[in-house]
Amino acid sequence: MTAVKPSSSVLDQFAAIVGESNAIRSADDMAAYLTELRHLYTGKASIVLRPGSTEEVSRILKLAHETGTVIVPQGGNTGLVGGQIPFDSGNEVIVSLSRMNLIRSIDPEGNTMTVDAGVILKQAQEEADKADRLFPLSLASEGSCQIGGNLSTNAGGTAMLAYGNARDMVLGLEVVLADGRVWDGLRALRKDNTGYDLKDLFIGAEGTLGIITGAVLKLFPKPAEFATAFAGLRSVEDAGKTFSITRKRAAGELTAFELIPRFGLEMALKHGHDVRDPLESPHDWYVLIELSGREANGASAEKLEGILSDVLEQDLVQDAVIASSLSQRADFWKPREVMSEVQGLEGGSIKHDVSVPIAKIPEFITSANELVAKMVPGSRPCPFGHYGDGNIHYNVSQPVGADKNRFMAQWDPVTEAVHQIVLDLGGSISAEHGIGRMKREKLKKVKSEVEIDIMRGIKDLLDPKGILNPGKVL
Repeated sequence: MTAVKPSSSVLDQFAAIVGESNAIRSADDMAAYLTELRHLYTGKASIVLRPGSTEEVSRILKLAHETGTVIVPQGGNTGLVGGQIPFDSGNEVIVSLSRMNLIRSIDPEGNTMTVDAGVILKQAQEEADKADRLFPLSLASEGSCQIGGNLSTNAGGTAMLAYGNARDMVLGLEVVLADGRVWDGLRALRKDNTGYDLKDLFIGAEGTLGIITGAVLKLFPKPAEFATAFAGLRSVEDAGKTFSITRKRAAGELTAFELIPRFGLEMALKHGHDVRDPLESPHDWYVLIELSGREANGASAEKLEGILSDVLEQDLVQDAVIASSLSQRADFWKPREVMSEVQGLEGGSIKHDVSVPIAKIPEFITSANELVAKMVPGSRPCPFGHYGDGNIHYNVSQPVGADKNRFMAQWDPVTEAVHQIVLDLGGSISAEHGIGRMKREKLKKVKSEVEIDIMRGIKDLLDPKGILNPGKVL
């Protein structure tokens, strides 16, 4: 729908719901809410509302429904596909959940935690840790992203191999619907077979079906020990073989298997703070392997040593080192954690968040590298990410000395070509970042008519006036 410009009277009514101090109207004060981290999307808004409770969100949406006002829900504003950014009409209202940041309850015995949607991911992790439990969702933006946004985009992260993505870490939701009604689905049940599982409609919907205001999260026993290795390899094919051996030998103890190219490590060493190369000599590829154990008896390190001994003997790995302390473990993780941010310091970067069947990862990277080299001579591919679940962040840095704007102007043709390789291999054009504005048009090309019709039908049912984040996803 075309956003209807709210009258000054309607804006005053919105402001009265949250209080003037939580209704941001000036352009300068709204600026932080109107653009995203990479500055690919910048918009305008008529007002930013910062509700402090589910009841206030309900009143906001009831008024929006009555007046036809378009609402853009926003969490920590760390999304990478523009789903949380308004368009440039200036008629949309941003609803920021940042004030809704309470840990409502923790049940260590039941391994659950109930939180507001505005709770920062790092806070959720720390509160679980205080209760001697683990909330395993872990992202590079965990210091600022919020639980509501994590669920709305079905975030993945580095622990997905062992614990699943955000969808797998939720038992129940509280959601405010487009007309202001509140669905209280905050059930902490492991089994509930009473009809449709509604929560999965809202997880990954990017705020287009309702606004998540609360969630019951799953907690897990804290690992008693970690065994972490950094290994150098010749090829992605060898990384794949190493993964197969590690997964078979480590089984449920394998919690991470991350792929890093030499170019990525070099960027981290050059631009990252206090980043060190864990190995003495350079290698074309690296994998970061982590096992976790339930007992602090050294069994995880012993198992990892055995695995590395085997892959070294088979000449799949050229060199490897196992962290001897928690601080060294943190050092091993640091290059992987800063990978995204340091790429921006090398100039323009054309980014892809894709997934392919694990067995197809080497073929995908080889084919994409060859294609990109032809399309943009001198460009520097940086494929990295979660090898264990097939999610590769296939990023392409500009050629050294190239004009950034001219390079970035090739985003669409490069992306189209890379996505075609992904689809030919049976993969997905969005692994964990969502659709948002960036991939909205592409969605029609990768989903069947039946799928699109079902999605539109659900949207029309739950948001008949089209006021919730229109122009995103669909």
